[in-house]
Amino acid sequence: MRRGATIWFTGLSGAGKTTISKAVHQRLSGAGYRVESLDGDVVRQILTKGLGFSKADRDENIRRIGFVAQLLSRNEVLVMVAAVSPYRKAREEVRSKIGDFLEVFVNAPIEVCEQRDVKGLYAKVRAGEIKEFTGIDDPYEPPKRPDVECRTDLETVEESVDKVLCALEEHGYIERAFAERVEELKYGGQRKTK
Repeated sequence: MRRGATIWFTGLSGAGKTTISKAVHQRLSGAGYRVESLDGDVVRQILTKGLGFSKADRDENIRRIGFVAQLLSRNEVLVMVAAVSPYRKAREEVRSKIGDFLEVFVNAPIEVCEQRDVKGLYAKVRAGEIKEFTGIDDPYEPPKRPDVECRTDLETVEESVDKVLCALEEHGYIERAFAERVEELKYGGQRKTK
């Protein structure tokens, strides 16, 4: 029987959480695993609509995402959560409740995230349109001992994805031969030669 788990991608806005989590999702679902994704931006539009950005509201947002992730995980689903989740204590609380949990720190310097500004949020912050923005005028508490750290300013998306998949293999959530099988599928049953 396969074990479910929550893979929690945390980091600043623009660090690459959604990009990496989507790529991991694709690789796992393509290999026949049951996978679901909970993206922080999407969750805020539906499950946590009405919550603001105070510390109490941010913590409640994480608790609600964690509750859904726990339900899925215990039913043998690999759950990708991509959420800024700025406060260490809230992440640790969710980890303790879920149990089968991997914390992935998607790490890029604030300057790099601001240059990317995928959603145009940093520009709005600098224009004074957004207040209490994580990494600018609200703190981000990086994990002290993440299970995986992806340095998206120094490595490719594929390298980051491979790090996450290796961690999932090491913790017994996916089969050891997974990476090789995916390579075979990619190349039409032929092993890629170096």
